[in-house]
Amino acid sequence: MNNTGRGRTEDERPETERVEADRGGPPDGVADGDGTAAEARTERELREALEALAQGVQAAPDAYRTARGEWLRRERRRRLVLTVLIAVVFTLATLIGLWVLNQTPSDPGVIFSGAGPAVAVDGARVLPG
Repeated sequence: MNNTGRGRTEDERPETERVEADRGGPPDGVADGDGTAAEARTERELREALEALAQGVQAAPDAYRTARGEWLRRERRRRLVLTVLIAVVFTLATLIGLWVLNQTPSDPGVIFSGAGPAVAVDGARVLPG
């Protein structure tokens, strides 16, 4: 019989220990002082499980075309919404500006009146010219 350590034959070892021994890693529960062997084993098992899962995944034949079409529709909608938003903001700004300009008094103001002599105010009396 083949002596595999710890006084057991290969057939007497649990399956996980046999698999680890075949892979060259430590058996379950055995790690070096800082636990890196256990971490490496866990990482290797996780990688193998994910690879097995990935091999079973089949992409739909038209998945790229469908995803690209959805992306283009979202892009067109985003651009349309942005264009409408810019047009609304521009229109509102123009209307507010025209409304403010329309609120000015129709009679000429004191600053821009060119009719009559210039008047200067000095204390309580008004001096012409």
